[in-house]
Amino acid sequence: MFYFVKMPRLITAAFPHYVWNIETEEKSIFLTFDDGPHPEATTFVLDELKKYNANATFFCVGKNVNLYPEVYTRILNEGHAVGNHTFNHLNGWKTGDKKYLDDVREAAKYIDSLLFRPPYGKLGRFKAQQIKAFGMHVVMWSVLSGDFDNSLSAEKCRDNVILNAKEGSIVVFHDSEKSFTRMKGALPSVLQYFSEKGFSFKSLK
Repeated sequence: MFYFVKMPRLITAAFPHYVWNIETEEKSIFLTFDDGPHPEATTFVLDELKKYNANATFFCVGKNVNLYPEVYTRILNEGHAVGNHTFNHLNGWKTGDKKYLDDVREAAKYIDSLLFRPPYGKLGRFKAQQIKAFGMHVVMWSVLSGDFDNSLSAEKCRDNVILNAKEGSIVVFHDSEKSFTRMKGALPSVLQYFSEKGFSFKSLK
């Protein structure tokens, strides 16, 4: 499995209409969580965030919002932001335009947000243009924790974030069953490390 832990400037420059990081001089990091809500993983994340008065952004899969509305409601009630991650977690490179865009619209019935992140980071130019026409912003990332990677340890996921995140970084974790063991082992250390360095954790707007 190949992926960039830290997104190269060459890629971000090639797609300037996507959001890769937040320009800020403040010591702020933008944690994001993909693929939830999940009753166990998302609840764990919310409990950990609360310990540090941290805000985050949850890119939710519509079918999971439909399955676990009480967890989704807790995300909102605790002041976090949400984003659209399609209804069925579709791969934009393997799904036709109409089916994909209909899926985004279906998710929007459950997720009230103008933020959109394509599953797997795979979208395509036409789909991106149409999503922009919906009034939505395509949000990518600066740093991947790698918690989705079965070959990594939780400690490696922690280090991926600690060694690469900085002011304005958009960091990806996953509040999913697949990633839970690694995310659970990495997230508390990340929150503690950056809090001790004087960073705050903010949600995207």
